Parts: sequence; C-alpha cells; structure tokens
Amino acid sequence: MEAKPMKESRTIQTKLVLPPDTNHMNSIFGGKVLAYIDEIAGIAAMKHSRRHVVVTASIDSVDFLSSAHVGEVLELEANVTSTGRTSMEVYVRVKSQNLQTGEEKLTTESFLTMVAMGDNGKPVPVPGVIPESEGEKLFFNSAPARREHRKMRVKTPRTT
Repeated sequence: MEAKPMKESRTIQTKLVLPPDTNHMNSIFGGKVLAYIDEIAGIAAMKHSRRHVVVTASIDSVDFLSSAHVGEVLELEANVTSTGRTSMEVYVRVKSQNLQTGEEKLTTESFLTMVAMGDNGKPVPVPGVIPESEGEKLFFNSAPARREHRKMRVKTPRTT
C-alpha cells in the first residue's frame, strides 16, 4: 500500500459559537469542543485511509489553552501525523477568532488515535504517511514518543 503525503488528510472546519453551546460564562463548553475535535479527526482519518470508516480508539491528549465566547468563530484544522498498521494519529488544532476585532487565539490542541474499519467490522491496514514541510516532519518525528506514552498509559493498572 503506497504511503500518502500528510497534507492530503488536511481538513478544515469553521464553527460559530452560539449561546446554546456555552456555559454561564458565555464560553463554549469543553465537551462541545471535544465533539468538534472528534468529528474533524474522523474526517481527516477517513481521507487518509482511503475512505474507510474509522472509529476513535483514544483521545490521547487535549489541551484547553484559552476559551472561545459567544459570537466568535472556531477554526478547526486536522491532519494525520503518523500511522500504525491499522491506526492513525491525528493532530487537531482549534483557533478562535473575534470577527469584530480580528483577534485570533489558539484555544485547543489535541491528539487522537483513529482506527480504520473494514466492512466486516475488523480493523484494516492504512497507508503510511509522508511528511513534507518542516512542521509536518516535526509532528512525524515526535510521533514515536507519543505512541510510547499511549502504550504506557494503557498498561497502567486500573481499579474498579
């Protein structure tokens, strides 16, 4: 299976922050942002996996860096940064913009792991990913450390 350039999975969505999306501080609910992140990560992963259905295996990290408020616009950008045999690591960046002032800020960054599924409900192989820009190479080269962190987290004993 031929590897694909990282940029081919790039996906961008724009969302308006509306009053029902917000808490008593007029800032967007974190859960709403997570839903947007999961959706765009899935789309980017499906683009990369040759249109296979994907499922979220894990939300590996979410960093809420600043809040977005009613009337602001969120711009979400996602792309596949690394692959395993059937899994894809997806990076999602969320920026907010105040359309009245033009102020932009980074609100959230996240890494997710998505798995491509075949018609039989079993995981299927995905193409490798080829980083081209310096930024893409940075994400690609740091992916093994994130993968090891995920493995260690999964091995952590859990209590019931």
